[in-house]
Amino acid sequence: MSGIVDKGWETQRRIEERAKRVGKGKYGRVLRMARKPTNEEFAKVVTVTGLGLILIGALGFFIYLMMTAFPDWVAGLFK
Repeated sequence: MSGIVDKGWETQRRIEERAKRVGKGKYGRVLRMARKPTNEEFAKVVTVTGLGLILIGALGFFIYLMMTAFPDWVAGLFK
């Protein structure tokens, strides 16, 4: 039973060591400067992301419609 407990303590120690090094590595400065966005910033990001998704989806749907409704015409464009 003590083998399991020792493994648990060793795992806990490794996790704590990694947590201590988080702010000191390659991305430490970025993590220290990062902050939670305001509600206004978050709303803008969500809006722009949603519009991008809708635009890309609409473009894909348009291509799908062109390929199913006018396959001969589309094929003629690439001859």
